[in-house]
This record gives sequence, C-alpha cells and structure tokens, in this order.
Amino acid sequence: MQRFLGIEAAGGVLLMVATVVAMVWANSPWSSSYTDLWNTEINLSLGNLLTLEHQGHPLTLSQFVNDVLMVIFFFVVGLEIKRELVMGELREFRAALLPAAAALGGMVVPALVYFALNSSGDASAGWGIPMATDIAFAVGVLSLLGPRIPTSLKIFLLTLAIVDDIGAILVIAIFYTEKLAAEWLLLAFAVAVVVRLLTKARVWYTPIYAVLGTVMWYAIFESGVHATIAGVVMGLLAPAKPLIEEDHHVVAFQRSGVTDVDAHSLRRMAFEISETVPVTERLENLLHPLTGFIILPLFALANAGIILSVDSITAAASSGITLGVSLGLVVGKIIGVSVFTLLAVRFGLCSLPAGASSRHVVGIAAMAGIGFTVSLFITGLAFSDPVLQDEAKIGILVASLVAALLGAFILRGARPMVEPVMPRENEGI
Repeated sequence: MQRFLGIEAAGGVLLMVATVVAMVWANSPWSSSYTDLWNTEINLSLGNLLTLEHQGHPLTLSQFVNDVLMVIFFFVVGLEIKRELVMGELREFRAALLPAAAALGGMVVPALVYFALNSSGDASAGWGIPMATDIAFAVGVLSLLGPRIPTSLKIFLLTLAIVDDIGAILVIAIFYTEKLAAEWLLLAFAVAVVVRLLTKARVWYTPIYAVLGTVMWYAIFESGVHATIAGVVMGLLAPAKPLIEEDHHVVAFQRSGVTDVDAHSLRRMAFEISETVPVTERLENLLHPLTGFIILPLFALANAGIILSVDSITAAASSGITLGVSLGLVVGKIIGVSVFTLLAVRFGLCSLPAGASSRHVVGIAAMAGIGFTVSLFITGLAFSDPVLQDEAKIGILVASLVAALLGAFILRGARPMVEPVMPRENEGI
C-alpha cells in the first residue's frame, strides 16, 4: 500500500507538471505545433481485416491516447477495484460502507449541483463531469502535507476514489453510449465468458489473455461503448487470489519435487514462486508505474492544452457549464462526501479511521473535488463541440486548483492524527 500510494503521489506531481506544460505550450507562440502534434493521424490496421477508425476517420494521436493508451489505465483501475473487493478495504461489508457512503454523496450531490444550473440543451450532457475524483492528483497533494496526514486517511481517500471510479465507469458505459452494435457487444461478452472459463480452469499463460483482451478491446471499440470499458472488464476478471497458497518460495520449490537443478526445474521453480502472488498484484505492480508515470501525464498533455484568451475566459465566466463543473467539484463534493460520511457514522453504520475528526472528513471531501483525469475524460464523451469542451475544462482546472488549496488548508489546520502502532512480529523475543 505504501508503494502504491508513493506511485500515486509521484504520478500526481507529474500530472501537475504535464498540465502546466500543456497550458503554456497551447498559449505560446508555438501553439500551432501543439495542435498539429495531437491531430497527427495514426492508421492501425492488419491488412484489410482490421482497420481502426474513429467516426469514419483514422485515429489522431490525441484519440490514440484517449481510446487506446487509456485502456491500460482503466485496466489498472479494474485491478485496483478487484483487489479492494477481494482482499482490500471493500471485502467486508461494514468496512466498505464508509468509502461507499462518501463516494455516493460525492457523486450524487455534484451531479445535482451541475444539473440545477444546466438542466436543458447540450450543456445538460455534462452532469457526469463533476462526479469524478482523481486518485493520483489527490494523493499527490496529500503527500505534500507530509507526515501530518497518516496512511489511514490516505487509504480512506483511496478507497473513496476507487468506489467513485466504479460509479464513473457505470456512468460512462450506460449514459455516454449513443449507439450499440449488438453483434460486437455479443462478441465482447463471449470473450469475457471465455476469459472467465479459462481462469476457472486455472490456465495461467499470460499471452492468451493478452490476445483475448485485445479482441475484447476491438469488439467494444466497434460496439459503441467506450473502448476503455474493455480494460475495466479484463481487470475485474483477473484472479485476485494466488494459484499456490503458500507464500514462501522454499515451500513452493519443495512442492515442485525438484531434486536436480536444471533449466526446466528453474523455470518450474520460477513459475511456482510467481504463482504464490495473485495475478492482480503482479499485473498492478508491472503496469501501475507505466500508467502513473507515462500514460496519465501523456493524457494530461493531450487534453489540458486549453487556449486562453480574453473572449474564452469571459465566455467561461458566464457559462453555466463552467459554473456547474466548478461548483459541483468544490461545493458539491464537500457537501456530498461530508454529509453522507458523517450521517453513516452518526447512524452507526460504520466508523471513521482511528483518530479522525469531522474536520479531517471535510478536508478529504475537499480533496475529492480534484476531478481532473476522469473529469477531462468524461468531458470528451459529453461534448463534441470544442467550445463546450473548453468551458468544461476551464471549470475542471479551476475547481481542481481550488479544491486542492482548500483541502490542504483544512487538513493543515486539523489536529494531528496518531496512527496505531502495530506490534512487531519478533517483539519481545
């Protein structure tokens, strides 16, 4: 968990840097090179069999990042969700109630705030934008506060954001899908069934799943549902429990029955050792740095380059979209997360992390208003008009900055939390 939070924190800092670079580049004398780069066309094909097109045109570099590379990010999100459901904070009903209540409030109230200001017309499609929480950005800001923010509070924010991701995924799949191609959706479902059967049959050859995942991605890409859902599905289907229960490599080696060490026995031993670790953990360990340090900064670089001018800022200041997104992320998240969390605790459904106060809850609620990555992602699905996209993006950037500063101010003023000291394994020997 410490390693996971460390990657999220460092990735959040890189996200900030990439966002600043994108904004400066898009508003510099070289702004045309920014636009030209991300509008560069990419043709992915395999003869005449597979030709990936986006709305009748080859993919641009920006679409490649959003529709292809972000699948890996959502795959890691799926792995995180599976880990939490099977072995983490969400595996026990009572423990899951706290982040679930917080996330529910943090999704419903911001959406209502937005919809109250944009109840009709094209702008109404953006109600899903302020529902999101960016894990990397939020944990990155928390890490800047130093040791006064204990791991237990970071884990609360992390699990809240993971439940929030589940909601965002459902919103993307259900509400931001215009047309469905039933035959492609059926193929994707069939692939999911095959993957499930193979895992139940204890088939662990990774290249098979890589091929099946690619087929599922292409089927969902063609079905009308956003292709990133394929990553989530494959992540949820990955086994979260080890094939070999013993967690010590000597036991695994003894189980293999090897007496003479040769190339085959070494491969067998390596296999048995690796299978004492769940597939989800191994894949997350492999891919999490890739998404945190490369894919998400690329996504920010491709999507945060808003051209600011007097006209665009004036339009955004009077735009219901900008106001709805900003108030939804800042005010809606604080009210929704805080009220739902404290009510759940008040009615005895769950308890706060040890040593946490109401002020800590409000501070975390403010941090949850850092929507950034998924908010930008939903913006691209909600609006096809670049003007409306820019108005929403300005709202996201302003709200994320305000939420980060407000959350940091609230948490810095809270009394320090004392983490429970866990006894050492050999203490007293």
